[in-house]
Amino acid sequence: MISISCDNLSLSFGIDTILESVSFSLNDGDKLGIVGVNGAGKSTLFRLITGEYQQNSGAVYIAKDKTIGLLEQNTGLVSEKSVYEEMLSSFPTLTKMEQRIADMQNAITAYETEQKPHDEAFTKLVESFSSLSETFEAEGGYAYKNRIRSMLTQMGFGEQFWDIPIEKLSGGQKTRLALVRLLLWEPDILMLDEPTNHLDIDTLSWLEEHLRGYKKTILVVSHDRYFLDRIANKILEIEHKRGTLYHGNYSAYLEQKEKNREVEEKHYQNQQREIARIEAYIEQQRRWNRERNIIAAESRQKQLDKMVKLAKPQAAPDKIRLQFSKSGESGNDVLELNQLAKAYPGKPLFSDVSAMIRKHDHVFVYGPNGCGKSTLLKILMDRVQPDHGDYEFGYNVTVGYYDQEQQDLNEDNTVLEELWSEYETLTQTEIRNALALFLFRGDDIEKKVSVLSGGEKARLTFAKLILSKMNVLILDEPTNHLDIPSREALESALLAFDGTIIAVSHDRYFINKLATRIFDLSDHTLFDFHGTYAEYLTYKEQKRQKAAAAVAADSTQDSTESASAGKGKEQFLKNKADAAQKRKEERARKKTADAIAKTEQEIDDIEVEMAGEAASDYKRLSELQSRKDALEELLLTLYEEAEAQQNAE
Repeated sequence: MISISCDNLSLSFGIDTILESVSFSLNDGDKLGIVGVNGAGKSTLFRLITGEYQQNSGAVYIAKDKTIGLLEQNTGLVSEKSVYEEMLSSFPTLTKMEQRIADMQNAITAYETEQKPHDEAFTKLVESFSSLSETFEAEGGYAYKNRIRSMLTQMGFGEQFWDIPIEKLSGGQKTRLALVRLLLWEPDILMLDEPTNHLDIDTLSWLEEHLRGYKKTILVVSHDRYFLDRIANKILEIEHKRGTLYHGNYSAYLEQKEKNREVEEKHYQNQQREIARIEAYIEQQRRWNRERNIIAAESRQKQLDKMVKLAKPQAAPDKIRLQFSKSGESGNDVLELNQLAKAYPGKPLFSDVSAMIRKHDHVFVYGPNGCGKSTLLKILMDRVQPDHGDYEFGYNVTVGYYDQEQQDLNEDNTVLEELWSEYETLTQTEIRNALALFLFRGDDIEKKVSVLSGGEKARLTFAKLILSKMNVLILDEPTNHLDIPSREALESALLAFDGTIIAVSHDRYFINKLATRIFDLSDHTLFDFHGTYAEYLTYKEQKRQKAAAAVAADSTQDSTESASAGKGKEQFLKNKADAAQKRKEERARKKTADAIAKTEQEIDDIEVEMAGEAASDYKRLSELQSRKDALEELLLTLYEEAEAQQNAE
């Protein structure tokens, strides 16, 4: 069943056409990735779908009763509530229902406490309580708080964040929290504009798995190719103001696009050759200028006039061109780290970071947000002082640094002035040519740095970097704000760079192409892995499986020993049962106590599973809740048995 359809959408602002005749449709459960260069109109398409913008022509069709949820790029949650309170507000029906159930429970308890007669009002109260409880359970009422706690934790908001007012969070945290609330709401059509911003790699992996299991329709704008490969089953490319729909993930789209371009080029060239042949024939017949020749020429001209001319395939949009200039050979030992440590009040980052980085290493610093990856790079650039330890660059090392915060840009300069002030010996023509490589042309070079977009500032920073000469590149999130063609250009330039690279990045596609060594700071110290990113992921998975197997083995051994001990004890009690009634009663009490302990443990295990692995599996949660209810009934019976045994004693 079709959930959303766009038919020939077009939008212009004055004489500036943004989108032209964009059409696509999605069925329930489709996951659409939307790609295109910065400024292609991807976010604008979202605004047309939500009705924020009004199209000049075309139409948007949303299936009846479908809900739409939108996460805009870098737009955080605004609320005066705490983190947990705001997430609770995502379930207004369930919270109200839960309060009504609690009120009814109190009323029923009051009947029992005050020993009121079970009259007609009491009967209606119990019936309403039972009916509402069943509805509450059917709608996930016994699971929604576990879902909130689990999702907050998975998205980097541990329990220490739950009582913090949202207004005190950073911009990135507010954006992540807006994503959490949207995922908890589960709209029928989920629209995400760059959702991977502000997420570390582990959180990204969790989000991918969550979206892969999302049963409803998803539209996502993203430059994260790995992410699109994992979740999308369709790709909409917006290029030259038009949209083309491809079936499959990002890799399938790239392959099909290349084939389509080859076919279009071949058909165009074949037609051009045919046109040239017909025109040559017409020209020849006209030169001969006899009656039959003129008739033949006119016939072929009519054939030519009726031919449907194929448009020449448009070239791909311009992308930046990079080539890093090497300053000369460094020594084999490029950088030595010696017991580096850094912490902020109440927030330890890392300690005892020691390693030797060699020439031609491509080192990628890995770890969750807040572990100190960017701080480590700033220490190497002498912008932050370590608390302990030191570092030393090797012989003939020249460093080029890319700062994700763009702190080296002067907001008051124009684009031209910013580059020229750094390289005063170059002519204006040379500066303009350098800027043109990064798509700054015409009036663009007169823009103030302060008005540039994030992507434009990134391109300007790279323009400054490539004009310098270096044999070591230190890069802090270099793909942030870059569209996919620009990321590909950067990857090609770095692969061709005959030097050493030290980088921080959350772009797994980028890391996978370049890394030869991983520095993992996840545990607040350095784990130095020599190998590619893919090899590191394999290593981590093998390590996880070994740990799980060890835990399972320990559990099996404990269970066997416990069963053996229990069996021996039961046999001993059985042999002594006839000796005295007192020993029989002791065995009964022990049996009841064991049953209580076992039942309590199983309830605890169920609650752990509900808060963890089963938090997003509603079917499993329902099964667990039913089992928990039965166990709690059993536990009450066991408590009564224990009390009776104690009174008999």
